[in-house]
Order: sequence, then structure tokens, then C-alpha cells
Amino acid sequence: MDAGKQSFFFENDQAMAEEMRIIHSRRHNPFVKNGVVDTEAYGEFVAQFNEFIGHAPKPFVKIVDKDMRL
Repeated sequence: MDAGKQSFFFENDQAMAEEMRIIHSRRHNPFVKNGVVDTEAYGEFVAQFNEFIGHAPKPFVKIVDKDMRL
């Protein structure tokens, strides 16, 4: 974590800044593989989680519109 991004709360506390740097370096996102989001892994997680909590999947509904604008 560089000095420019540190919160002003931790500017004078080097021990806290070092601990935050260590925590940040050990952060792990299971859905990112080789720097790219793995949509298959995320989809599988969501499907299994929904099954675990007993959430019935919604039926697919095709979006039909002639003018699709964001």
C-alpha cells in the first residue's frame, strides 16, 4: 500500500500500516484466476449456494425489445 493511498488515520502509526499491508498482500479472491474473473467458477458457486439455501431458480425469460438502450 503506497503512502498516497493510506488512510489519514494510519499515517503516523507505522505498525498499523505494516499490518494493513500484510493483510492486503494475503487477500485472495477465489473467482479470479490468472488475473481474469472466472465466470464459470462464480456461476457454479451461485448455483450451489442457491441450492444450499433452498432458493428455487427463476425460469429464463427472454428479453424482447426493439430499442435496447443503456
